[in-house]
Amino acid sequence: MSDLSHIDEHGHARMVDVSDKPVTVRMARATGSIQMRRETLDAIRANAIAKGDVLGTARLAGIMAAKRTSELIPLCHPLRITGVDITFTPESRGGELTIEARVRTVDKTGVEMEALTAVSVAALTVYDMVKAVEKGVTIADIRLVEKSGGKSGRWTRHSGSDPGHPRSKPASRI
Repeated sequence: MSDLSHIDEHGHARMVDVSDKPVTVRMARATGSIQMRRETLDAIRANAIAKGDVLGTARLAGIMAAKRTSELIPLCHPLRITGVDITFTPESRGGELTIEARVRTVDKTGVEMEALTAVSVAALTVYDMVKAVEKGVTIADIRLVEKSGGKSGRWTRHSGSDPGHPRSKPASRI
């Protein structure tokens, strides 16, 4: 018998049975960043990209991705997503854009993968919409920063425990 929850007694991948777990309010928050030239970020903010509203489109793509995570990640359970918020924060220097996804549910398992998927797809959407202007855009630092609910309760990534964690920076969100 394996100690790994997603491996059966024969060593095969399996979906964990959550039938006996209690339904609780759960939340996960993930972030990621996109580095680009300052001029590209300025064009996004001015809504001057030929493909249209980059951040509006990326926001919708992130929301849709959160809702479809179980179709993309083989062992994820389909969840009743009760809320998805996607925010974009341009850094005051350079051409960095931070994406944050906050996903909520009332269900038997957490929404960490949904939050991470939302950030990833939102970032890929930004890239797709600006690649004609700048092909060297870099997507980086996609990570879970907070979760709550369920048996393990609340978890927060602390900058002291993760040297690569983005610093808290006061900036306006878009």
